[in-house]
Amino acid sequence: MKNVREFLESVAEIARDRNVFTSVEVQGDLLRCRARNVKEDAWYLVQSHDGHWTVSLSTPDRWLSESIETDLMHFGDPLEELIEEELVELGSDFEVEAPKHFRSEQREYVFINTVPLHNESLNGDASIVATWLLAYEAAFRNLGDMSGEEKD
Repeated sequence: MKNVREFLESVAEIARDRNVFTSVEVQGDLLRCRARNVKEDAWYLVQSHDGHWTVSLSTPDRWLSESIETDLMHFGDPLEELIEEELVELGSDFEVEAPKHFRSEQREYVFINTVPLHNESLNGDASIVATWLLAYEAAFRNLGDMSGEEKD
């Protein structure tokens, strides 16, 4: 889909300008942004699913996923509230549903949200999707081993 790729290139341009990812690349109908300062593989993804845009964090590393879950339990803040706070910091006001968290068929641990757009076509506003991507990165950045720092 040419329109999907063009849309993702627009999101990628915004993500590159923020310089919070190690790499930002569009691969077909998928935007992959490598998490910065993470020893393990961890990718923020933007893709279309069932006619909607989704933003996710994906890692094949079970321990990284568990470290995020442990911090969420320890600190007691629901992940959706952390994402919502980051959206507000970025100038957006969206209500955030709890991310789905599961192990995919590709054996990756995934946290995922659907981006609520008023225009449900895949030609939605790239800046809104990019804002969700940046909010996801900011919300996860200090959870578990996402910072790359050793914990006591």
